[in-house]
Amino acid sequence: MTSTAPTTGKAPTTGKVSLTGIKPTGAPHVGNYLGAILPGLALAKSEDVRAFYFIADYHALTSVTDRDRLIHDTYEVAATWLAFGLDPDRVTFYRQSDVPEVFELSWVLACMCPKGFMNKAHAYKASVDRNVAEGEPEDAGVNMGLYTYPVLMAADILIVDADIVPVGKDQIQHVEMARDMAQRLNNQFGEDTLRLPKASVQDNTAVVPGLDGRKMSKSYNNTLPCFLPAKKLRKTVMRIQTDSTPPEAPKDPDSSLVYQIHSALISPDQKLALAAEYRSGISWGGAKQLLYEELEAQLGGPRERYTELMADKSQLDVLLAQGAQRARAMARPVLDRVRTAVGINR
Repeated sequence: MTSTAPTTGKAPTTGKVSLTGIKPTGAPHVGNYLGAILPGLALAKSEDVRAFYFIADYHALTSVTDRDRLIHDTYEVAATWLAFGLDPDRVTFYRQSDVPEVFELSWVLACMCPKGFMNKAHAYKASVDRNVAEGEPEDAGVNMGLYTYPVLMAADILIVDADIVPVGKDQIQHVEMARDMAQRLNNQFGEDTLRLPKASVQDNTAVVPGLDGRKMSKSYNNTLPCFLPAKKLRKTVMRIQTDSTPPEAPKDPDSSLVYQIHSALISPDQKLALAAEYRSGISWGGAKQLLYEELEAQLGGPRERYTELMADKSQLDVLLAQGAQRARAMARPVLDRVRTAVGINR
């Protein structure tokens, strides 16, 4: 697998600007590690990309109303990415809430955005569909933060002149909406006011099954949390569902949850060797033990670093504040262009 060791060095000063947003949603799990963190770390090492990563704490307010939880989850995101090797000297890593230019731009964009456009947003439509299915009023439980979520997300993207936004297929709409808002503003006030971003679709992002075979997700309570103590991690691995095939009998790796999770963690050659072990006969206990050992090998070091960072959050505050300074240096000229274009700066 890709190394998670930090590669300390200066951030590239040329190349395309890439923006990645990370929503603070609780303890990271192996699905997050494989599907988002490892691809994000690989991008951060690109010589031709100026990578920006932000913790979307204001976005979290659409669903998180517990103050202490939001504070903890925000620190947790920062500690997680740093523990896995994100180099804050090489990238710009910051809290969304520390860049006020984002919120001023979001108001300008909101004034450019038709209400009907918001009705098409996936998150809002999903809430409406769920309410209708449950016999509730269409907008039951929908706050304006959820409804206008795409506007704030567009501001996140546009405020740093992002060229590319790495997303999964289900998030392409966010980038398309940002482009649409930017084009509307440019058409009204000047073609060079805002840069038009493009989605960089991650087709090969790992989709990791959870303990019960469904997609690994906190909402299903079927996750393998990344930073469990070793004994608890092993105990959780042993809970992965298996069938009643006798220990010595050959097993089909492709139909095994244990194999599916394990294979996402290892190289192609290692996958072939592991599949051969399954087909020649391996007990489920033995298969789970091998998976646990691989997880511990990849997660043990980052777990120690994560624990250190969470024990002294002042380190995180300093690093995030430094990142915010760099982000604001990028954001201020963009906002000045917008203010001048619309007539706020005269």
